[in-house]
Amino acid sequence: MGLDIESRSSDSPYIERVWRSSSHDVEQMTAVATAHWDLVFWTHRGQVSASVQGPETRASQAPVPEDATFFGISFSLGTAMPHLPLGRLVDGSAEIPDPTPRSFWLKGSTWHLPDWDNAEAFVRRLVRAGVVERDPLVAAVLSGAPPDVSERTVQRRFLAATGLTRGAVRQIDRARRAAVLIQEGVPVHDVIHRLGYFDQPHLARSLSRYIGRTATQLGDRKPARPLSLLYAT
Repeated sequence: MGLDIESRSSDSPYIERVWRSSSHDVEQMTAVATAHWDLVFWTHRGQVSASVQGPETRASQAPVPEDATFFGISFSLGTAMPHLPLGRLVDGSAEIPDPTPRSFWLKGSTWHLPDWDNAEAFVRRLVRAGVVERDPLVAAVLSGAPPDVSERTVQRRFLAATGLTRGAVRQIDRARRAAVLIQEGVPVHDVIHRLGYFDQPHLARSLSRYIGRTATQLGDRKPARPLSLLYAT
């Protein structure tokens, strides 16, 4: 019972992760903060729904429909849909109206629903059609490469392409990495040292804000409420 989640990485520069899940005997989950936006499809009682889920700047409690199946594509930082500015989707979403079991409508065209095996081909089609674009400056900055533009330009383009500041992305990423390490059994004091937290209260505040769990709760193998997709970034 709970929320069964499976995910995989991708060799596409536009995709951070592909995931799918199913729900059984669960009404709510803790949605952890994420700097990425997702294109999500789910089926519940024969009805197909779809939405663009924006970045989340804090953990929250989210309802889960019973006996539903989900499929999602989480897009890499710097990838965006220009017709849906990410700044408007932070801590929110945009519903895609009237999808069918086979297709949905996006930016004036009909698209076949993607799946686990063809997500990369689907995103390539979106890119060719100009629905999805990627700012290479964001990837360069995140990799540590010195930008050839002013800091002000970097900040403006980073915010436009991600909906978030670089500081917010770093804090979310660090909290997610801390949560993964704690779930793997790494002692809290080692996590604090590895990831540069000041002390245990600093780590605790970060986990509370971005993960919605304490370190003790993250170590619980049978939590009362499941977490959304959590992986090492």
